[in-house]
Amino acid sequence: MIRRAVIGSWCAVSALLAGVAAPAMAQDAVYARNLAATCFTCHGTDGRSVGGVPPGLAGRDKGELLQTLKDFKAGKRPATLMHQQAKGYTDQQLELIAGYFAGAKPGPAAAAPAAR
Repeated sequence: MIRRAVIGSWCAVSALLAGVAAPAMAQDAVYARNLAATCFTCHGTDGRSVGGVPPGLAGRDKGELLQTLKDFKAGKRPATLMHQQAKGYTDQQLELIAGYFAGAKPGPAAAAPAAR
């Protein structure tokens, strides 16, 4: 009887935590996209650069992207702008940015709309 009550309580708590965690994960995804949006100017929308210059980031390995960002931040990798950009983020924010681009679908950049 006590075992059934404990299991029932555990299930109720798990369901409650799952309900709380889902919106938090959605907020993290939006937050990650907002952080990554600062990269879109140079690296293209969602990390799909035009002509590969600068390199596209969409679909790249998260660990590789994170290490590159940390290297820019630490000044270990030469750059004109990236070392300044990377220094503006915490390591946790850099991890979110790397995760966002790792999860983005690689492909060609979207064509610019025609001028009117």
